[in-house]
Amino acid sequence: MGNVNEEMTFWDHLEDLRWTLIRSIIALFVFAIVGFIFMPYIYDSMIMGPTRADFFLYQYLCKVTSAIPFMPDFCDDTFHIKIINYNLMSQFFRHMTTSFWLALILTFPYLIFEIWRFVRPALYDSEKKSIRWVFLFGTIMFFIGCSVGYSLVFPMTFRFLATYQLSEMIENTISLDSYMDTFLTLIFIMGVVFELPLISWLLSQLGILNRSFFKKFRRHAIVGLLVLAAFITPSSDPFTLSVVFIPLYLLYELSAFFVKPAPIEEDEEDDDSEPLSENEDN
Repeated sequence: MGNVNEEMTFWDHLEDLRWTLIRSIIALFVFAIVGFIFMPYIYDSMIMGPTRADFFLYQYLCKVTSAIPFMPDFCDDTFHIKIINYNLMSQFFRHMTTSFWLALILTFPYLIFEIWRFVRPALYDSEKKSIRWVFLFGTIMFFIGCSVGYSLVFPMTFRFLATYQLSEMIENTISLDSYMDTFLTLIFIMGVVFELPLISWLLSQLGILNRSFFKKFRRHAIVGLLVLAAFITPSSDPFTLSVVFIPLYLLYELSAFFVKPAPIEEDEEDDDSEPLSENEDN
């Protein structure tokens, strides 16, 4: 351990933890207030964007699918889903809770930095370099996952479910609570899913996971990811399914890249090199 850790007592660590929590709470509180002030604009321009035909993903898919036959139609300019509220307190509570979630996402890098600063004195120099890289990579992947969830997964899921009808006699009426629960859940899930390469790397460092696992279960993973993509976007057309499946599969391959090769693979390479050396001697 470092000298700082040897000099600090239990109460010093407790005091350090207390100030870490205080700084984190203050940061969350400040960003939550800012988010609360700008929340009506954020709702109109971003959160409710997938309910309108002018959402950027629909506009892009319209250009792509219009040039290819047998593709789903995203060029419907009349597409608009009305979100209703039937609970008296829902809009006020959603205003507050969404402000908190937005503050949590925006302050995520700072919260990670506070965690890093708290655990840093207890680490060796070599461990500090690894942990610093882990925190940075994990933060970037989380934001990428949330972005994919917002710009791709949620709009595709929402558009399919909002326009799906079991019968023409049944009219879809989507509540604010239902919309926001699905919105936040899918975005958070994608943020967590994009941590898969980091989790794989950590398991590899602990000796629990190696590259042979990904080779052995690749076919099983493809089937499982197809089922997961179908669950996330329960659409019947292959295009919508592939839009979600491809990023998930790329994550699987990226995870395989970050883990260590299996010891058996290394032994096989050594065995293959031995006959070559014998032939050279002969």
